[in-house]
Amino acid sequence: MFKQFLIYIFLVLISNAHASNKDKIIENLKNTKNLNFDFEQNINGKVEIGNCSIKYPKKIYCKYQKNNKILVSNGKSLVIKTITSFYRYPLNKTPLNLILDKNFLIRKIQNLNERIIDKTYINFEIVENDSEINIFFDDKNFNLVGWQTKDIYQNVNITYLSSIKINQQVNEDLFKLPAQN
Repeated sequence: MFKQFLIYIFLVLISNAHASNKDKIIENLKNTKNLNFDFEQNINGKVEIGNCSIKYPKKIYCKYQKNNKILVSNGKSLVIKTITSFYRYPLNKTPLNLILDKNFLIRKIQNLNERIIDKTYINFEIVENDSEINIFFDDKNFNLVGWQTKDIYQNVNITYLSSIKINQQVNEDLFKLPAQN
């Protein structure tokens, strides 16, 4: 019995050692309930920084360092609010609808070929409903580290994630949509 147990452990260790990047990313996504991270967002050369929390499925709250800007999704709508402006969009009309849906990402990644970027990032290119999304994962811990999309105005949006924390306590009230000014 003990010998069979050792053989089983050995086989599990070997299979994990040889698991593909894709398998490791999928497993990591399956085990992720939420993320908290700092970000740098570059939209056509305009750089903004801040902090976000994502709760799967499809919820996000981002607070930008300037202009008291926030971005919030409750899973159905997306609101971008600053001191002087308020925009509300159906989430399903934005690329975030797909990025915030980890089950969609898992299904797509299963059928895509990976690209290795700068020996550091694992990239998958997703084309869906006339949207192109490049999603990036760290090649060491297989965490989501960024994405590149085009917004509804065809602006290229590149978002880099850092200081990533997974499965932390998240206040559900963050994802309540703010009232218009």
